[in-house]
Formats: sequence, C-alpha cells, structure tokens
Amino acid sequence: MRAFIYKKTKDTKTERTQRPSLQACKDGLCCGRRLDMNKRDYKQCGRGEFYHIYNRGNGKESIFLDDQDCRFFLGRLCQILSPETKTKDRIQPLPVNSFSLISYCIMPNHFHFLIQQNGDIPTSKLIAKLCTSYSKYFNNKYSRVGHVFQDKFKQINVHDNRYLMWLSCYIHQNPKVAGLVRRAEDYIWSSLSDFLGRQGGVVCSKEIILEQFSTPDDYKKYVESSYEIIMQNKSMRELLLD
Repeated sequence: MRAFIYKKTKDTKTERTQRPSLQACKDGLCCGRRLDMNKRDYKQCGRGEFYHIYNRGNGKESIFLDDQDCRFFLGRLCQILSPETKTKDRIQPLPVNSFSLISYCIMPNHFHFLIQQNGDIPTSKLIAKLCTSYSKYFNNKYSRVGHVFQDKFKQINVHDNRYLMWLSCYIHQNPKVAGLVRRAEDYIWSSLSDFLGRQGGVVCSKEIILEQFSTPDDYKKYVESSYEIIMQNKSMRELLLD
C-alpha cells in the first residue's frame, strides 16, 4: 500500500500551508532520511507508488548529443505511455494509464523521471522498452556498437510529500546547477516549461504538484528557492549525475 503523499483538502488555505518548506531539506535530509541516490529500490514496485528513476550514459559519456536525440527519446516515451499516439514504428505501447509521468529532465549524459506506477506493470518494463529503443536509434545514428546506458537504471521510492516536492525542484534545477542555462525555466528539455503553462515537449501529470500552489508562478518561485540550497549543500550537489 502506498505511503501518504498528498491529499487535496476542501480548505485550500489550509492545504497550501501544509506544503513542505525547502528549508527543511537544508541539511540534506528529507523526512528524516538522507536523499541517498545509492539506495535503489529495484524490487519495490507497486500500484500507486511514486518513483525517481534515472540513468546515465555508459562510462559517463554524453548520450543526448543534439536536439534530435532529445526529441526522439521523449517522443518514444510518449509513444510507450500513450497507446493513442500515432507512429509508424512497430514498438508496442503499454496499456493506457499504466504510468503517470510527473516530471522529467533530459541532460547531455543522463535523464531523470518522476513517475507514478498506476497498475501492476513494473517500471522495469517501461524503462526497458524506452532505453532499448533509444539505444538502437543512437547506435545506428552514430555508427557505434555496445551499451549506451550505464548498468541498470536506478530507482528510488518517493515515500512522502516532502520528498515528492523536493524531487520536483531537484529535477528541474539540474540544468542550472550544471551551468547549462542561467534560468532553469529556459531549459527546453525538462518539464518545467509545462509546469509554467508554456509549450512543453511532453505533457505531464503535474496536478499533484501544482495544486499545492496558488499559481504556476508560485511554483516557479518555489523551484528558484531550491537553487541556493542545492549549491550550499555538498551532499545535495553530489546527487547530480556528472
């Protein structure tokens, strides 16, 4: 049974005051547990669970070399998640509503997903389909052979609302912390633009995050406030894949 994440109440004023403060994560802890990306809950899959899923290129090599690569990766993700997405490819999508994509970020040598598993199909099946398809595309495009991704993907169970909210900031701040952009909102290969009501590459199931704020701009400020916390905390910076 899924641990309590967040439940919207009729009293919106009370609801928003219950949103966790990022100051609580200043020490690198989230609800008493260190944000440890070495803790991999591969076997802990279940209906209704939320997961932070990530992986990087083999040998830390860049695997998203241009915009076409990012578009293919996200496009393939949409095809797998949405059976109604039309495609000429033979890839078989998963049953409708198998997963909900909450947020994402595609970096030059790695990716991050925040995903909810809605049914009994495990996340491993989703990631295997996506990464196998992308590996074939990447090797063919760049005339190479061998593994594209490093080892098996990593997965951490999101155990409560504070962790959920922190991860949404962490994922969206990846490009700015890495020095790719001056403002996180300017990076086109993350879901932040979708959260802010702008044109995005993939439409996410972002309501569980945004309904805890009065407006998308309030969420933007919340994300912005996480930057200094990350930069000031060595244990948090170490969570960023290099």
